[in-house]
Amino acid sequence: MKTIYFDLIGGASGDMILGALLDVGLPEAVLQSVPARLGLEGVRIASARAMKGAISAVQVTVETAEQQPHRHLTDILARVRDADLPEPAREAAQRIFQRLGEAEATIHNQPVEHVHLHEVGGVDAMVDIAGAALGLHELGVARVMASPFPLGQGMTRSMHGPIPVPAPATLALLRGAPVRQRDVDQELVTPTGAAILSTLATGFGACPPLTLEAVGYGAGQRDAPTPNVLRVWLGDDGAGDDVEVRQLTMLETNIDDANPQVYDYLMDRLFEAGALDVTLTPLVMKKGRPAVLLSVLAEPGSAAALRAVLFREGVTLGVREGMVARWCLPREVAQVETPYGTVRVKLARFGGALVRAFPEYDDCRAAALAAGVPLAAVYQAVRESVP
Repeated sequence: MKTIYFDLIGGASGDMILGALLDVGLPEAVLQSVPARLGLEGVRIASARAMKGAISAVQVTVETAEQQPHRHLTDILARVRDADLPEPAREAAQRIFQRLGEAEATIHNQPVEHVHLHEVGGVDAMVDIAGAALGLHELGVARVMASPFPLGQGMTRSMHGPIPVPAPATLALLRGAPVRQRDVDQELVTPTGAAILSTLATGFGACPPLTLEAVGYGAGQRDAPTPNVLRVWLGDDGAGDDVEVRQLTMLETNIDDANPQVYDYLMDRLFEAGALDVTLTPLVMKKGRPAVLLSVLAEPGSAAALRAVLFREGVTLGVREGMVARWCLPREVAQVETPYGTVRVKLARFGGALVRAFPEYDDCRAAALAAGVPLAAVYQAVRESVP
């Protein structure tokens, strides 16, 4: 599976993302076609190499011949919908802008359809977002990963007046993503950069194992003590294109003094708080004490709520937490006709071939009771009916 990893050495902005994509092989003509695809007149994209510290990177600049108007979210989404873009790129750009609009709406306490996006709706952001979506599509990228987001501090100016760094929109967009603050009095991650990466990335953390094909650097506009570049690693992770890989959080704790009756209740509370899976594994701890390993798999953004459940319920004094990669086959639910009625079945494919069929237990149970036949007979009938 073609994978791209965004290594946020100096932060991330829309132009840095475009520069890095050019540096790993995106044809310049594809990027230069973006304004025309969006129907933007008097707009062109220029690129050149620039030194940022000791690193040579590609710097992208959006040039306009005349003043561009501010645009509302509905106007932008309509323009993207009508743009000459491949469907995957169009859908990605729409999702990015929708999240930008929702972040701004929350910050300014306005309905999202009334949000006047100011800088976010500027021509630079339109080109950056559509260009990133198109560029990833043209490069054949199936999976996007990113490192934790470095955030600066201090104050900056906007169309709304002075605002703190990180910008409120940036923080709103990075909810659920790993961040770290640096002792740098400038903006390192822009709202546009945050929107693109937080929307498209399926996981955050260290770079996954790759057969490395290319490395590229995108230059920021400013100079800084740390090279102001965004680095991307492009390669193949060895998985087939039909395998989904996601970065998830695993929380674990050893429990040796709880009443076993609490486990059912605890598992329900954890699922309500966002757990994707909860398992219990028997253990033998020091001095031969029997115990249980409680493992909770979740999206990174749910980790805090899950820790709170474990501490609030008093089952543990400490929790181990780390990132894990989950590789899974895409699944679909189909309905099959059997002599005992219609039954749902979950199908999994790999390499285009059906590898597993999972009959839905509740459907099979109801069919068996209604027909007065063994449950195994219904399961067998389902398997024989799967195409």
